[in-house]
Formats: sequence, C-alpha cells, structure tokens
Amino acid sequence: MIYPSGKAVWAAAAGAIPAFLIALALPSFWYLGLLWICILLAFLAVDAAAGRGRASLSASLSAPPQVGVGGRFTVHVAASLGQRARMLQARVGHDQRVEPVTRTGGALPANGGTLDLEFTARRRGIASFDRLWLRWRGPFGLIWNQVALPMDRKVAILPDVSSARDEAITLLQRSALADGHAQRRAGQGREFEALKDYQPGMGRRMIDWKRSARHGKLLAREFRVEENNNIVLAIDSGRLMCEPVDGVPKVDRAVTAALLSAFIALKGGDLVSLFSFDARPRVSSGAVRGSASFMMIQKRAAEIDYSSEETNFTLALTTLAAKLDRRSLVIVFTDFVDPISAELMLRTVGRLSERHLVLFMLMKDVELETLADMQPTKPEDVARAVTAGGLLRERQVVIGRLRLLGAHVIEADHQRLGPALVERYIQLKEENLL
Repeated sequence: MIYPSGKAVWAAAAGAIPAFLIALALPSFWYLGLLWICILLAFLAVDAAAGRGRASLSASLSAPPQVGVGGRFTVHVAASLGQRARMLQARVGHDQRVEPVTRTGGALPANGGTLDLEFTARRRGIASFDRLWLRWRGPFGLIWNQVALPMDRKVAILPDVSSARDEAITLLQRSALADGHAQRRAGQGREFEALKDYQPGMGRRMIDWKRSARHGKLLAREFRVEENNNIVLAIDSGRLMCEPVDGVPKVDRAVTAALLSAFIALKGGDLVSLFSFDARPRVSSGAVRGSASFMMIQKRAAEIDYSSEETNFTLALTTLAAKLDRRSLVIVFTDFVDPISAELMLRTVGRLSERHLVLFMLMKDVELETLADMQPTKPEDVARAVTAGGLLRERQVVIGRLRLLGAHVIEADHQRLGPALVERYIQLKEENLL
C-alpha cells in the first residue's frame, strides 16, 4: 500500500496559499497556481517508484516460547530492505492475551539492529502474534510504502503455579507423601512388599499358607500403597466454567487446582494425564510420570481455552473412558446450575464410575448463597432470595444423585479448591480406594 506522508500533505497545503494569491492578483494566469501541485505530483510519482522494495524486504519476529501469567517478555522485530538503507517502522499485531507495556511498534535502528517491544502476559492460553506491519519512506520522504506480513509466532502463557507450589510443599510436608520414593507404608495398599512373622491381630487373609507350611511357622504378607495409580484431570472449559468467581474465571481456578494436585501426584509416583472438553474434547495429554513431567502438564494446561459453547458431557466422558485401559482416578472439574442441565452428565457418570473412581470438584456458588442469605429490604429481594434458594436446593439434588452413582463430590470454596482436592487425594490413597 502506498499513501502520502505528512510531509507531502504539508507541502500541498503550503502551495495552496500562493496559488490562491496568484489567482487573486492575476486572474488570467490562474493556472500558474496549479504549477506547484503538478510539481509536487511529479515528485510523489518519482518517490513512489523509487521507494518500492517489497521484493528485497526481509523481516522476522521472535518471542519466548512460554511465559507465566503476569510476566513481562520482549518481542524482537528485525527487518531490512536488502542493500537499501531505509529507515523502517514496524508494528506488531497481537491478541488480547497480551498487553503492550508502552507501545506495539516503532522505528527500527538504522544500523540493522532489532526493535524490542515489551509485553505483559494478561491471560492464560496461547497468545498469537499474527501480523507485522512495516513501512518506509521514499527518497524524498513524500510517500509511505506499507506492507502487512503474516506471522505465526505463538507464546504459551502458562498458569501461575508459584502459589500452587507453595501450597503443595506445605501439604507434602504435612502428609506422609513427602517423598515418592520413601512413601512405602507397610500394611496398606495392594502391592506385595515382603513376608513377615504373623502377629496376633493380623487378619487371616494376610497369612501366606503355602510359605508358612514351607517354613514351619505362620508368615503374613505385607503390602504397600501403589505408587503408579493413574490420575486423570478432566477440566470442563465450557460456558458455565468461564464465568468469573471473585474476578477470576472458574476454569482458571480449576486449572490451578489441577496443577497443584498434579504436582503432588507426580511427586508421589503416580501417573498423571490432562483432559479438557467443552462441546467436544479439546486437550488430551498422555499419562506422564515423575516430577520432571510437571512442565509438560503445565504447557498442556495453557492450551485450555475459554469457550462459549455448552458442555457435552456425554461425548467428553465417553471419549475419556475409551482412552483409559486401567482403573483410574478421574477428577472432573465442572459446574452445573440445575438438574435438567446435569441430566446427561449423570447418565454418563453412572457408566464411568462402574470401572473408575470418579471425583467431582465443584466450586460453591457464592453469588447464589449470598442472594439466598441476604436480609430482604424490598419485595424484589424476597423473590430473589426464594429463587436463589430453589437453585441451591436443585444443585444439592444433583450432588446427591452423583453420590448415589458412586462418585465422590467435593464442593469447596473457590479459594480452597486446590487444598481440598489434595487432602481428598491423599485420603483416597490412604484408604486404598485408587
């Protein structure tokens, strides 16, 4: 695209006054006033012809592959017009997940350096820098030549896990799962550990009759807690989960709680996988093991996007069940408002809980509870409180039906979601329910 610069506009405006005076003083030679315009147009044509250089234009844009939410990072823009020494100006196009600190463009250094632009990561997800605008002037500075180059630079904005790590360390120190390699607890679990002399009080099912006969004394089998349980973190990213709670979308709080539990499960030696869905399955990671795999889980969590679509529980949970070839702990982060919207979910959960241990993580609906408990001052407040109370009762009906289907349900405050999940996870392991 070619368009006149400010210098050309001012030059045209400067010629208008003499042209007007000539036409006023010498009406028969009024056309002399157009001479300046003709000269200016000739310069513009020469400037446009000499300033074109799209064929020799080269440009690149670089950015860090990942950054944490709230973190600052620098985007480097480099461009040149081959052998021609022209002053280039650049501007980058970005989505709403990032915000410029001061500017999104500027002039590139004349010595061939890069233009450094600072951005702040505002929202979790995959930020995109999809376009780069470049422009340069002609030799006379009267014309701007501008091009828009498509770019495909992605930056993964990872969830903030600093608070989750602190909570995880505190919970690990409090529990017996402080070290995945040292957590072997005799007498619990289903994995065989060793034989020991039978002691009064031990169950008869622990006696190894064959080896007892061989050694001439009663021997009992000692078991330990299994360390390779399969933990699936299934996060609903549909419309209801994108509603904010205390200024933060529910799905972001679910992701933080999921990462906290993933960190502890990986430390405990379990296998962890991530699954997200809305109208259809979106993100599905394979099962990973070991603390070093936490970064991979964190990167896949950044891919969980905010969706405006209704959640399809039937498709999501059926797809998930087909992927699981062994008994697993399936932790579902979701939300519902009434029994009708949850009916399809209940039907699928019944089939899933027949083979797997299903745990639902729900956030308390603070807004409804506030409306239901609010002291009414007007008739409208009474109607509002009655409606809110009815919705809360219907929600409890769904929770009760989930428990009847064999699923575990935690309804926690949004600030206690992660710790509540970790405490239940440790409890399930201690009770050997995985």
